[in-house]
Amino acid sequence: MKRLIFGKEYAREQLDIALSNEVQHNFVNEIDILIKDSTIALQIVEPILFSIYERKNIETQKPYEIYLLDNYWVISGTLEIDSYGGTFLIIIDARNSQIIKITHGR
Repeated sequence: MKRLIFGKEYAREQLDIALSNEVQHNFVNEIDILIKDSTIALQIVEPILFSIYERKNIETQKPYEIYLLDNYWVISGTLEIDSYGGTFLIIIDARNSQIIKITHGR
């Protein structure tokens, strides 16, 4: 099946419009939650964490702690009892998936 490709120029125009102050249709706003459940939040943050801290490191911190607090997903790793080291912490805005903070303890 052939597909219509809009191209890079169209993508640039859309980006310019989105970054302008022009009134436009946009599902993303500062009121409605876009990321409604922890599964989606993890699908967003895990690839980011894997690319920064390596998959093996992050996956050894399961189970994760994950909380929706005041429209923000606060997600962190856990450590085994009596172990040493730190865990990741990532906070994203549930309304637009903006990353607020990423860190990793030592």
